[in-house]
Amino acid sequence: MRHKELRIALVCYGGVSLAVYMHGVTKELWKLLRASRAFHTGQSPGEGSEGVYTALLRQLREEHGLSLSVMTDIVAGASAGGINSVFLAQAIHSGQSLDPLTELWLSEADIDVLLDPDARPGARTAKFWMTPVASYLLQRPGNGVSSSVSPETREEVREKLSRLIRSRWFEPPFSGIGLSRLLLRALKAMAEGPTAVPLLPPGHPLDLFVTTTDFSGRLQPLRLHSPELVYESEHRLSIGFRGKVPDTPGKPLAPLLDLVFATRATSSFPGAFPALQISEIEQLADKENMGWESRDRFLERIMPEHVQAGDVERVSLIDGSVLVNAPFADAMAVLHERPAHREVDRRFVYVDPTPQQTFPGTPDDPKGPPGFVATIFGAVSAIPREQPIRDNLEALETASRETATLRTIAESLRPEIEDAVEKLFGRTLFLDRPTPKRLSAWRAKAQQAAWQQAGFAYHGYSQVKFSGILTLLTRIVMQAAPGVGSRRAVNDALSASLTAQGLDRLSALRGSASPPVIAFFRQHDLSFRIRRLRLLAQRTTEETILYDAADETAADRMLGITYEALSLYQAKESVSALGSAFAGVASKVFEDPAAVLEWIATRRNLPQLDSQVDTMIAEGLGALPSAARRRLLLAYLGFPFYDTVTLPLLRGEGSNEFDPAKVDRISPDDCHAFAATSALRGTEFYNFGAFFSRAYRENDYLWGRLHGAERLIDLVASTLDERPLKMEHLDRFKREAFCAILDEEEGRLTIDPELIAGVRNALASWPA
Repeated sequence: MRHKELRIALVCYGGVSLAVYMHGVTKELWKLLRASRAFHTGQSPGEGSEGVYTALLRQLREEHGLSLSVMTDIVAGASAGGINSVFLAQAIHSGQSLDPLTELWLSEADIDVLLDPDARPGARTAKFWMTPVASYLLQRPGNGVSSSVSPETREEVREKLSRLIRSRWFEPPFSGIGLSRLLLRALKAMAEGPTAVPLLPPGHPLDLFVTTTDFSGRLQPLRLHSPELVYESEHRLSIGFRGKVPDTPGKPLAPLLDLVFATRATSSFPGAFPALQISEIEQLADKENMGWESRDRFLERIMPEHVQAGDVERVSLIDGSVLVNAPFADAMAVLHERPAHREVDRRFVYVDPTPQQTFPGTPDDPKGPPGFVATIFGAVSAIPREQPIRDNLEALETASRETATLRTIAESLRPEIEDAVEKLFGRTLFLDRPTPKRLSAWRAKAQQAAWQQAGFAYHGYSQVKFSGILTLLTRIVMQAAPGVGSRRAVNDALSASLTAQGLDRLSALRGSASPPVIAFFRQHDLSFRIRRLRLLAQRTTEETILYDAADETAADRMLGITYEALSLYQAKESVSALGSAFAGVASKVFEDPAAVLEWIATRRNLPQLDSQVDTMIAEGLGALPSAARRRLLLAYLGFPFYDTVTLPLLRGEGSNEFDPAKVDRISPDDCHAFAATSALRGTEFYNFGAFFSRAYRENDYLWGRLHGAERLIDLVASTLDERPLKMEHLDRFKREAFCAILDEEEGRLTIDPELIAGVRNALASWPA
């Protein structure tokens, strides 16, 4: 049995009213995660499409020998996608249900609900003189309603648009605190609803990012050659949350008002909603009789420059899609901190509801060049939202290509390194009977031999190794004390302290580290230990292919021990492992950098952890067949030889997930089961369409679920490296999922009686 984790990093685009479609997609992902969790914990499968996903996972195990767990541990979103990201992350972390959010989108995401009470026309006679003007604008040939809204809903849209036009002018028509209240109500409804176990293993980190735009901006230092220091205004702002998944259900990812703040900030569509200021959330807390105890800590964390400058009360935040509509960079930045429990298949999945949409009024439009309003609207809102993600995807592709290259290099070095290690230990007594004490001595001997045989190359390796450790130490100081100073200044302070301790000369000419350097690496080189265990896990997985059923249990046990040891080291990477008092120590890094280094070394205590891991590895190796034990032991002891070659190629930027990351998209263009039937209605009226009609929202929500099911089944099936799922089996699972979704939603989606019936009719002839 091969064990694998399909880890999804989800990125949700902005899309105005297409948020309803994206909710359908994320809800289906939530159901897949619930099915995976239940399947691997022996619980009964859930209802509807969850049961179909459970059956799919069971077939992968029973017929393909793959035990697959599906996890989402990174979620990022902007604007409307940010709303869905926050609620999905909350559901994953707490085990709460997403159903309350469905009711929010279907019932409350309407123009009449979102209009600010102070902006509503008080009566049909309000601004009566605007009625003929509104009628002309909405009825004239070529108007936006006639050209972009379906005939059966034009009257409903015109009536609501008339109220919108006759509302207050020169101020946002929609209520900011009204939206905040809706978001808080949905979060409370989730907390009060049914709760199951969290959808990640206990202790696993969950990262959530939503983007927003700091309207006024904040000055950031920029170092140049001449002049040495200048300042530029930074408007991009990412609000991040990280939580270690608890053992018990129901615990939120973050305080509710912190989540409301982030969700409201990312969805402040320019001109439609007022910019978010802190006073709005404070006012909401007062009206709801809630305390916002986390306020100061939260603001210090997300806006340290404004807090330090004392102007945080005046900060105005607008829609995250203005500058960052596809927040891949945030999701990519936390990959290096992921714990691994077994083989990982990492996917970046992004939801794009309108992948080929162009903004009306571009030069390609037969109507001619854009007009005055279209130009302004496109420049400040629409075009930034549609900016391609090519740069992010190219960065991912480059990282994946480098990873694949390094694996190729490692494989090509394997015979030579195994021969070198064999010569080093071939006549060693008791090599086939490792004990913790022997493993420790053998590791030290192999390390010394690798350094000596590397010759002059060891200088480059040791420098990259040292710089990488220093970078990670700097990062953890910055995490503990965000406002302490610039990254460069902290790095320089730590480097100067280490130089004073005798680390100015990293190695001697013959490739032998000095005693202070050896001590430094033993105390702080956490990444080396993680890379070594990743290699051992990879080799153990390769070995299992050679085993018969009798030896497979021992191999699985060895793999489990390896990942358990790996998690022990990875737990030491987080700032929380250094204790709550470390923040105070880190804040004094310029006064006493040696104390910071000593604190980290003492709290991590890596030499003691090495002894614990040696005991675990010796136990796992001892249960293996003799030949396999020897091969794995030689790989484990030979890792320093691999590392001296591959680490300089990584430039010290190692990742804990060494398999290449793949990118998958979920969009209407990628779903072919109902290609001739599906049509999103939120795309009408410049992507605001679903806010004008519940029928539109029900339509888009249903298609989001159907498209999500189709693509997620494809995604799960693609994890099979060999003997892929037969097409007829794939189609069967999709059909069963579609039918389950229709059965689930038939009682809820009732505005358009043809919606469910039309999909059922189309399904009757699929596949053709």
